[in-house]
Amino acid sequence: MKCSTLMAVRVSNRDENAVKIQETLTKHGCSINMRLGLHDHEDGSVCSPCGTLILQLCCPKEQAKLVEADLLKIDGVRAKLIDLD
Repeated sequence: MKCSTLMAVRVSNRDENAVKIQETLTKHGCSINMRLGLHDHEDGSVCSPCGTLILQLCCPKEQAKLVEADLLKIDGVRAKLIDLD
């Protein structure tokens, strides 16, 4: 299966949303080939309340849309699919 779909996920209020996000990513874990988490660095703080996730998805497009939809249900989360095909 091609793994040519990426998803950019912008997270705010990380302390409040981390558990819900992790549960969602675990639910769809078989579709996620790679996950990269990047924290914002506000005022020199390493543990910013905001950050970005980059996911490489290895699944049919319909499944990728389900991952996106589940993440968008979480307050403070924005997600966007990037199809590289």
